[in-house]
Amino acid sequence: MAQVLEFKLPDLGEGLTEAEIVRWLVEVGDVVAIDQPVVEVETAKAMVEVPCPYGGVVTARFGEEGSELPVGAPLLTVAVGATDASSAAPGDDGAAAEEPSGGSGSGSGNVLVGYGTGAPAARRRRIRPERNTASAAPAAPAAPAVVSAPSRPAPVAVAVGEVNGRQGPVAVVSPLVRRLARQHEIDLRGLTGSGPDGLILRADVDSAIREAGNVAATEARTPAEPVAAETSTVQVGAAAPATAERIPLRGVRGAVADKLSRSRSEIPDATCWVDADATELMAARAAMNAASGPSGGPKVSVLALLARICTAALARYPELNSTVDTAAREIVRLPGVHLGFAAQTERGLVVPVVRDAHTRNAESIGAEIARLTELARTGKLSPAQLTGGTFTLNNYGVFGVDGSTPIINHPEAAMLGVGRIMPKPWVHHGELAVRQVVQLSLTFDHRVCDGGTAGGFLRYVADCVEQPAVLLRTL
Repeated sequence: MAQVLEFKLPDLGEGLTEAEIVRWLVEVGDVVAIDQPVVEVETAKAMVEVPCPYGGVVTARFGEEGSELPVGAPLLTVAVGATDASSAAPGDDGAAAEEPSGGSGSGSGNVLVGYGTGAPAARRRRIRPERNTASAAPAAPAAPAVVSAPSRPAPVAVAVGEVNGRQGPVAVVSPLVRRLARQHEIDLRGLTGSGPDGLILRADVDSAIREAGNVAATEARTPAEPVAAETSTVQVGAAAPATAERIPLRGVRGAVADKLSRSRSEIPDATCWVDADATELMAARAAMNAASGPSGGPKVSVLALLARICTAALARYPELNSTVDTAAREIVRLPGVHLGFAAQTERGLVVPVVRDAHTRNAESIGAEIARLTELARTGKLSPAQLTGGTFTLNNYGVFGVDGSTPIINHPEAAMLGVGRIMPKPWVHHGELAVRQVVQLSLTFDHRVCDGGTAGGFLRYVADCVEQPAVLLRTL
């Protein structure tokens, strides 16, 4: 007889206490294999797929897509030993969901806190509920959900439907897109996504909202009402006042808010800045890329060169590669440079970390930045790739702005901000000339050093930007 086991949201590491359900990957009645991903969740660090440590038939799911669950809350129940949905149904013996027991042959192979270790993942197999082809509505799954305790979220049983010619759930990744669609009563099943593999993006929902608004306005007009009436003067009180939109501070946005608030409340920061002539740096980059030839591999980016300059500057000014232990009242100088860089994504601002940047050259740093940026763009960065930084480089010049005062990425001690590089009048060799100029700004923790150290660091960076040979002389 099948044993019904309960799989709870595991500890995903890095001190995370909750996660938001973004997308269910299985449905009630599906047969799942050991270590098969069953749900995609978004934490304050990253978007991750969570594997189930049991193999069997899914009998219940807990939590709607877009809802937030604490670590330890039930995710789903699995009938271990069942081969189909009918055998997974509760029998006359009143079997209910049980906690995982040791020594079971259906245990997980992946390391999930509380769920065991070490076996290869098996191939996914699904049992689909039959659909009545004469009806547009999908049939409900055959397996009834296991009744849960009143304090738990209600189990969600969702039948497999066909959307835009596809079997399975709607191709939406971002919970923000789902929330926007719910607020404006847009049925995502009727949209065709413009993203990769039919992924529904915010632009698709925005377009549907505009179209729905135009249709509603057209239908509201009576045959006798001229279109020109839309331009007539609106009487006071004729339209209901708009309500303010409330957006929960959770997920990545919530984590950013918490970290920035903590940074500003704990760190006595100060900012200094300088304009630098980046003409020679741009020429050096062009020469490096030309020397590699048309098929010599990826090109070196400006960000990679600036990152390499930062690692050299931190070697000369290690005070800025440190953190403050407030409990012990100690400055902790860190032995290596794990360089974070700010990356804007659809999920918000994230800071991937280039590990051991002090051991890499510009080409290696550039390749790692490109790899991490692609993972950030697709939402596949792991929590480990977003933590542990010791210094952050923020290139806000990509947004077309010249300067900013960065907020330190707590618990680091400094951040270098880089504005856009653009032609400006500049005195060069005693004559006025048009040069490629950039503004550099350094925000630093005044507890770890004084202005002289921070100014020395920034001046060294500016010297390397203006004369890249300075960097070569110090290597």
